[in-house]
Amino acid sequence: MEKTLVVVLGPTGVGKSDLSIRIAKEFSTEIISSDSRQIYRELSIGTAVPPQKDIEAVNHHLIHSHSITEYYSASQFEKEALAIIETLHKYKPLALMTGGSMMYIDALCNGIDELPTVDAKLRDELANEFKEFGIEHLRLQLKKLDPVYYEQVDLKNPKRLLHALEICMMTGKPYSLLRTKTIKQRPFRIIKIGLNRDREELYNRINLRVDQMIADGLEQEARSVYENRHLNSLNTVGYRELFSYFDGEISLEKAIELIKRNSRHYARKQLTWFRKDQAINWFHPDQEDEIVQWLKNELHE
Repeated sequence: MEKTLVVVLGPTGVGKSDLSIRIAKEFSTEIISSDSRQIYRELSIGTAVPPQKDIEAVNHHLIHSHSITEYYSASQFEKEALAIIETLHKYKPLALMTGGSMMYIDALCNGIDELPTVDAKLRDELANEFKEFGIEHLRLQLKKLDPVYYEQVDLKNPKRLLHALEICMMTGKPYSLLRTKTIKQRPFRIIKIGLNRDREELYNRINLRVDQMIADGLEQEARSVYENRHLNSLNTVGYRELFSYFDGEISLEKAIELIKRNSRHYARKQLTWFRKDQAINWFHPDQEDEIVQWLKNELHE
């Protein structure tokens, strides 16, 4: 069998973990998480980290590997995940990656532009400006420095705005000019398995999962990191809504309602992104046996 990376992807709450455990056991391999929040060791409930029994059953990588106080990017994920895959391929022909973070999956499968390392002082200065003056301040700076990227970027995403401003200021050039989007060739075959459900079925699962997170102690977990709420690592669904509750802006019931709504919105955003990729082979999560057999056929064709 040639060296292969199998990528199990899909929207939040669809059921990627169960299939990944099955594939990992079937092919005697390990799992690399491509979830941009499961890397943080301070977060477990709100990021849906796999249960301990699954982590004990199959070795997982890039789960609880970093702190919320550390800067982390898709570029860093690309480097770390590639190093793990290279190590795994020394004694296992198949490596497995699972998750739903679109940028991380794209960075690993297609590569990401080589950009200069940002000066820590500049990063801190921009982060402090964001904290003090808000997101509109970032937007105005970016519109001035790179009007082209300003028209493309998600203007509600402070991480993207900060990253673009960092590069503009480090290089003196518009970030848009440095984004080549050249696809990098990997020294292994990539097989993508996408999971999806009917919308009503998926949304019901998401709502029930949020209820379970609350029952499992998500509110307490959010309180434990509340003092760091300004960090980008915590600007994520499940935490920012509870922070608004802690600040007295909304009720707990409203916060839970918003977590469910924003999780559903994120799932829709994920599916819109993934559907553009013609290389993805789509299945329903209940087709576990069929998926495993299909994968065996693909690997030995």
